[in-house]
Order: sequence, then structure tokens, then C-alpha cells
Amino acid sequence: MKESIPIVFVIDDDGSVRRAIQHLVKSLGLRVEVFHSAKEFLLSKRPQAPSCLVREVRLRGTSHADFQRNLRRVNINLPTIFIAAHGDIRTAVRAMKAGAVEFLPKPFRDQELVEAIQSALARDRAERQLGVKVGALRKRLESLTPRELQVVTLVVSGMPNKLIGDQIGISENTVKVHRSRAMSKVHATSLPDLVRIFETIVAHARRAA
Repeated sequence: MKESIPIVFVIDDDGSVRRAIQHLVKSLGLRVEVFHSAKEFLLSKRPQAPSCLVREVRLRGTSHADFQRNLRRVNINLPTIFIAAHGDIRTAVRAMKAGAVEFLPKPFRDQELVEAIQSALARDRAERQLGVKVGALRKRLESLTPRELQVVTLVVSGMPNKLIGDQIGISENTVKVHRSRAMSKVHATSLPDLVRIFETIVAHARRAA
């Protein structure tokens, strides 16, 4: 399937900055949508395509913390490039802790923003691909019976078959049967492969939290 043209979302209450970034992004052959406020962005409909967010740290009408909370509330987790008219070390540190791809104090060079956008879009592509992979893995896990899931969860924790059987009240041979069926259903060819499947799902869930 052909990838949709990536899109860059820009939030800045300075019209001249919005227009300059809009012109730059369009020159890269990318789509761009600009917003004058956090509220306007949150109310907008975002196309399904590789995306990133370029936003002023200090937006009128909302605090940085409130905006971050609102993003989490509506499940928006875009790679973000923070820009600031009055950049300082404290602001940069807060931005990077909030997961920023880059922090650019104004005025910044066009090439700096271009490189940051390219990095952010690459990160979003990778996250989307991982999301598709994790979705497929979750469907495989959902095909397991409750007992099969119970057994493989204990297997992945490092518990031997005999102890698993003793804990859940079935024979060691029955544990092996459930384990074999479960591994077949999730397409795991070995124990390390099974562990990687669980680790991938858990890691993705933690990043999304």
C-alpha cells in the first residue's frame, strides 16, 4: 500500500511564524496544517498519515502542562518539535523530558527545522509500523484459550513446566500440550521468540501509557 503524504502540524500564535513554517514545509513536498492555538488543534480532525507536531512552547491561553494533559486525554502522541521565542536551558530541559524530538529557540535556521522534521517523521513512521506489528501480535494472543494464555504467561516469566503444573493444578504433560498449542497460535518458533513477542507488546503499551 502506498504511504500517504506525511503531514506536519504547526501550532504558533505568531502569524508570521506560522506562514514561514508553512511555506518551508510545503517546499519539502509535505502537507502542512497550521493552528493559532492549542484548542484549535485539539478540535481538528487529523488525517491518518506519518505526522509530527511543531509547536511553540509558550502558547497564549494554555499552559504547557495543560496542553500535554489534553494531548494524552485524546490519545495524541505525535513526535514533537518545540520552538520558543525566549528559549533557555530550563525550557529546553522540560521540552526534552516531555519527549521532544528537538528544541529550537527562535530564530532558527530553516535547515535545523527541516532536519528536525525529517527525524520526527521517521520516528512516527517507525512507531506506526510497530503499532501494526503489535496489533497483529495481540490478535494472535487473543486466539489463545484462557488456559493457554495462563500457561505461556508463566512460561515467559521463566517458570519450568513442572512448577507451572503444580501451581495451576494440571500435569506437566498437559502444560507441555498447552504450551505447544499456544506457541503455534502466536507463531513462536522458540522460547526466546515467545519472550520477544510478550516484551514487544509490553514495551509498546508502556510507551503509549
